[in-house]
Amino acid sequence: MLTGAGITEAEALLALYRKHRLTFATAESCTGGLVAALITAIPGSSAVFDRGFVTYSNASKTECLGVPGDMIEHFGAVSAEVACAMAIGTLDHSSADVAVSITGIAGPDGATAEKPIGLVHFACVRRGRPPVAAERRFGPLSRSQIRTAAVFQAFKMLTEAAV
Repeated sequence: MLTGAGITEAEALLALYRKHRLTFATAESCTGGLVAALITAIPGSSAVFDRGFVTYSNASKTECLGVPGDMIEHFGAVSAEVACAMAIGTLDHSSADVAVSITGIAGPDGATAEKPIGLVHFACVRRGRPPVAAERRFGPLSRSQIRTAAVFQAFKMLTEAAV
């Protein structure tokens, strides 16, 4: 993932944010920091990338981003509500203009009938605008394939937020 299309898309995203004089931050759960890793693999990314939070556990979502524990308990960590709260919390705990969040089930464990492997929730928010949520069901792909697909969805949402 750190080569080819991933690098090309990351470079395009960074150029877009430079052009619009915007910065962004990430909150990642199932991707474990892959978005931040791909972005920071590119020299000069610090001009637009503010920070990345890897909030893998439910407790870290609450402690680092301020996601209410009762929200996680009620909706589950893999939900649109928690994804939106993660994105908003990322803005609240950074100086970024835009934040994206990712929370999902990459497998091979952790799935239920209602929340199967490959279910990933995203949210992207730009200061002064409401968050945009997206749900993707990538299906029973490998863990690596689900995480990679989630990175590209996050890039797409960050791109849309910049314009």
